[in-house]
Amino acid sequence: MAYDFDLFVIGAGSGGVRAARFTAGFGAKVAVAESRYLGGTCVNVGCVPKKLLVYGAHVADELEQAAGFGWTLEEGHFDWGTLIANKNREIERLNGIYRNLLVNSGVTLLQGHARLTGANEVEVDGQRYTAEHILIATGGWPQVPDIPGKELAITSNEAFYLKDLPRRVLVVGGGYIAVEFAGIFQGLGAATTLLYRGDLFLRGFDGSVRTHLKEELEKRGLDLQFNADIQRIDKLEDGSLKATLKDGRELVTDCVFYATGRRPMLDNLGLENTGVELDARGYIRVDQQYQTTAPSILAIGDVIGRVQLTPVALAEGMAVARRLFKPEQYRPVDYQNIPTAVFSQPPIGTVGLTEEQALEAGHKVQVFESRFRAMKLTLTDIQEKTLMKLVVDAETDKVLGCHMVGPDAGEIIQGLGVALKAGATKQQFDETIGVHPTAAEEFVTMRTATR
Repeated sequence: MAYDFDLFVIGAGSGGVRAARFTAGFGAKVAVAESRYLGGTCVNVGCVPKKLLVYGAHVADELEQAAGFGWTLEEGHFDWGTLIANKNREIERLNGIYRNLLVNSGVTLLQGHARLTGANEVEVDGQRYTAEHILIATGGWPQVPDIPGKELAITSNEAFYLKDLPRRVLVVGGGYIAVEFAGIFQGLGAATTLLYRGDLFLRGFDGSVRTHLKEELEKRGLDLQFNADIQRIDKLEDGSLKATLKDGRELVTDCVFYATGRRPMLDNLGLENTGVELDARGYIRVDQQYQTTAPSILAIGDVIGRVQLTPVALAEGMAVARRLFKPEQYRPVDYQNIPTAVFSQPPIGTVGLTEEQALEAGHKVQVFESRFRAMKLTLTDIQEKTLMKLVVDAETDKVLGCHMVGPDAGEIIQGLGVALKAGATKQQFDETIGVHPTAAEEFVTMRTATR
């Protein structure tokens, strides 16, 4: 059968665009359908604008530290509207770049909602197209618990377009998005409370990292409330919001921001017209080659619920393109030792196993841990401390995990990700000469196990 396209991609986020561009580069005929914005969550309402806002919030730290280096500054004034306008301009620029990347690669770009009407057929705005392979890359969407007043809350989608910076913000959630936005709001001047139903945020991260970040956030004055959850939200006469907690307490705020998880974006996708099945969590079920239970349909990225990170979606998109259209270049995605950063304040960088994971896996573990006040802070009154930690297999000397909380953690951990990928040992870390004076050299100078 002759198809209109060799590959039809639904979703122009990071993974979908990468798969489409690579496939077109291999000489195949490709179409991409997108109903919202080019670049997906990451470019528009995720990592890119978030990082820009983090940079904005971090300026407050620089201003506070300036006096120690001899600078006398007039009292600064922050304007939320200027930051958001500048952010919007940059996102529009990136949208244009994504459009050019697709079009210049020979990809047919269809801007409209795509719906599956069969195993090899897609409908976009009333027009039907056939394809030998269909790739679902529709990503995820924030979800708010079904409580009275949920419509009064916002998520990360709306936070990037707030007209004004709220005077008081209540952030609900214990994942990295909640922690990052709590830091953004507080750093830009809002009185911020982080509310989480569990004992301690960032479940799944190393225990030392979680505890250390909690202590540093409390030093900064962030109001952390654990083992607490909202029962209902009501709007008061003055326009403010009242959050009634399950323990009966009431918190009055100007903004309730929910970061309590994301769901796969499957709305009106037409999966019922295919043999595609979902797993127990509601994500699209795929095999190791991203093939769904319908042989002609594949899925990658957040919609399959594996590792929900932009670089992972990019890698999955490349893997699909190569396997289908350039098999001699195919290699499977390695999900081990994926470096990760949380752009909290201070930020987290981590790669490899946590101490808890290493013990659970049966390793005999040595831990090397260091806490110190960064050199940059020694001329100031700021008492923030950096944490660096290595988790080592005591029998093989192999470094199993590297963890950091402190300035530039994400930048530093990227290089260590290469070392762990290569199977570096603690001895090789020790024999590596450090760059002095830097914080990063601490990773190669920790000689004595702390436990």
